[in-house]
Amino acid sequence: MSRAALRILIIDENRIRAAIIEQGLREAGHGEVSVVHDMAGIARRIADIEPDVIVIDLENPNRDMLESMFQLSRAVKRPIAMFVDRSDSASIEAAVDAGVSAYVIDGLRKERVKPIVDMAISRFNAFSRMARELEEARGELESRKIIDRAKGILMKSRGLSEQDAYALLRKTAMNQNRKLADVAQSLVTAADLLGPGGL
Repeated sequence: MSRAALRILIIDENRIRAAIIEQGLREAGHGEVSVVHDMAGIARRIADIEPDVIVIDLENPNRDMLESMFQLSRAVKRPIAMFVDRSDSASIEAAVDAGVSAYVIDGLRKERVKPIVDMAISRFNAFSRMARELEEARGELESRKIIDRAKGILMKSRGLSEQDAYALLRKTAMNQNRKLADVAQSLVTAADLLGPGGL
């Protein structure tokens, strides 16, 4: 995705501050910039605009406003740069937990907008990659457990060695053009349905 093609959404009730952010982004070469001044129905607007990046600017956010923005950031799964005039450590922690990619305190200057948006994107991508790798690792571990259970069932029910049980699973998977873990899962499910001594 080229930087210039990014769709950026600015959420800011203050029109002057929103204009500063918009100008900073346009000067940096971002042409597709939308601005929303009203927080009402914001989730719907985000769904309509489908932005690649969201910039939220909150002048003096109260606890409720921050919490609703954090809920939003958990839901939208997009890079989010959030500007606030002041903050406390609890809010910073909550922002990180909510997945806000860049949380900037007292930092709204036109020339800072682009580098902060770029940082939000790269942080978000790094975090997404880590989350995906973790999910894949969990999936592999789960698959390995299932395959081990299936081997155990074959060893017990057919008197096979571990190596032969694995070879049989592999051969079946290849013959059926299925993943080894899927064949193993089918065997485990069948064994569970049939109960002890069923296979």
